[in-house]
Amino acid sequence: MRQLKFRQSGLAWAALGVTGFSLTFPATRLAVQFMPVAWVGAGRGVLAGLAAGLVLLALRAPLPKRCYWGRLALIALCIVIAFPWLIAQALSTQSAGYSAILAGAIPLLTALVAWLRGGERLPLVFWYAALAGSLGVILYGATHFHASAQGSVYLLAAIVCAAIGYAEGGRLAAELGGMQVVSWSVVLAMPVLFPVALASTPDWSTIPGVAWAAFVYLGLISQWLAFYPWYRGMAQAGVAQAAQVQQLQVFLTLIVSAVWLGESIGWVDAVFAAWVAGCVLFAQRASVYRGAKLARVRISVVT
Repeated sequence: MRQLKFRQSGLAWAALGVTGFSLTFPATRLAVQFMPVAWVGAGRGVLAGLAAGLVLLALRAPLPKRCYWGRLALIALCIVIAFPWLIAQALSTQSAGYSAILAGAIPLLTALVAWLRGGERLPLVFWYAALAGSLGVILYGATHFHASAQGSVYLLAAIVCAAIGYAEGGRLAAELGGMQVVSWSVVLAMPVLFPVALASTPDWSTIPGVAWAAFVYLGLISQWLAFYPWYRGMAQAGVAQAAQVQQLQVFLTLIVSAVWLGESIGWVDAVFAAWVAGCVLFAQRASVYRGAKLARVRISVVT
């Protein structure tokens, strides 16, 4: 029972992180309309690194052990350096809605990386549910949006980077804690990102306030603070299980777009949302059932 509650708590933390990510694509799309792509891609990481560095100094956080630096560097490369730049490139040529929907494949890829690198064992029905949910999201995107070929290549590369960074960060958070992982990752990326941001600094007087608000959100929330509950949820519930919650991000993004941009949501949208939500719920229940069954087996063996 305690293990079940611990996992449910992890899923709740993961859902909070996904909520924090839900504006990433619309905010990036808005920012690149008024700012250079390189500035959006690198500047958000610089902003996150400055904020995280101040917090680490204020808390007098000790340096991570030497054995962690390679893994932190991998997370920084995938999540802080590559992913934001690739997403900014993609969203300079295609819609935020299409990008968010195609990114629905990230949870399945994250589960695959967790299986390959971390050896997470999951029942076959989990993989069926995860695949069904991912296919539902991608099918929805294919029937609703059109994108440029170049933008799709950037987006697919970003999806791969996100899956690797999420899986590695979730595993490392079980040892260092979510806030430590994301904070040291963005700080570690600063030497690479700062020169790029400095070289691509825009003319600030020509940028409207709404674009700056989107940029600040990308740096402080999407790149930094949202990763704390996200990685904490992965550490508690398991990387593969928690990752499936992100399938719901696309519909959070669409809802935000409807409220923010006035886009309409029809019954087809509701059907796809219900399908994906059902797949996520089924995947989680399959994992919980398997864990409970294994626990009963262990008890029977011991007694």
